[in-house]
Amino acid sequence: MNTGSPTPAVYGESERPPRGDYARGGQVQADYTCPQDYASYTDADHDTYRRLYERQAAQLPGLACDAFIAALPSLGVKDRIPRFEDINARLRQATGWEIVAVPGLIPELPFFQLLANRRFPVTDWIRRPEEFDYIVEPDVFHDLFGHVPMLFDPTFADYVQRYGEGGIKAHHLGAGEKLARLYWYTVEFGLIRQPQGLRAYGAGILSSVGELQHAVRSPQPHRLPLDLVRTMRSRYKIDSYQSTYFVIDSFDQLFDMTAPDFAPLYERLKSEPDIEAGALLPGERSLGLG
Repeated sequence: MNTGSPTPAVYGESERPPRGDYARGGQVQADYTCPQDYASYTDADHDTYRRLYERQAAQLPGLACDAFIAALPSLGVKDRIPRFEDINARLRQATGWEIVAVPGLIPELPFFQLLANRRFPVTDWIRRPEEFDYIVEPDVFHDLFGHVPMLFDPTFADYVQRYGEGGIKAHHLGAGEKLARLYWYTVEFGLIRQPQGLRAYGAGILSSVGELQHAVRSPQPHRLPLDLVRTMRSRYKIDSYQSTYFVIDSFDQLFDMTAPDFAPLYERLKSEPDIEAGALLPGERSLGLG
């Protein structure tokens, strides 16, 4: 989730200062958006993106959901970092969304407000060569390759907007951390059951060289049906593969599940203890891989 930096982080706390130029010569706006600094990309930056794209795209068959595979070509160029305005020309036509550049992680309320207005924040810097296999904070590859293709799916795109609208309410109710877990276990690390079996739709899975196989094929993690209360009680780790994933049957299910007012749910959660990452509750059984 692209949030957490200049104010105390709710999602994935870190003692390390956030990366990114939050001044950028006065170009960063009050909502943390800024122009994509395209001229700053070096040939090495473009080559890093190309190699990341090629490596990850080769893994997708049999592991990524159909909607993601169908939409991936909409990113356009593969051999260099795309220009955001080129993607937006296609994305606005498909679902009415647009991507906006941000210098890095941003606080939760501006993040929610951008989503509520169908504007997805994309970090515009790219990882260094020594970070090729793993990076803690989202970079332009994670955000573009992992998140943006799913915004071409109308139902999923509507869910992300609804999440943003709900996030604004959660922020004012002091429930941002609980709602963040829903984002983590759906938009970032969600699995969907298709006729052919489990597939990934979460950006944290789809943009990771190792987690894609782990999430979909490994017998190690728990896979549970998505339940709002269970998900919002479940803690997670940001520095390892997930030990629990939540599974949906369709994006319509996800959209419909988030239609009710969450205020009563937040009140209930005040008396429900958190569940540690990877723990199973009595009576729970992990879903099979098929």
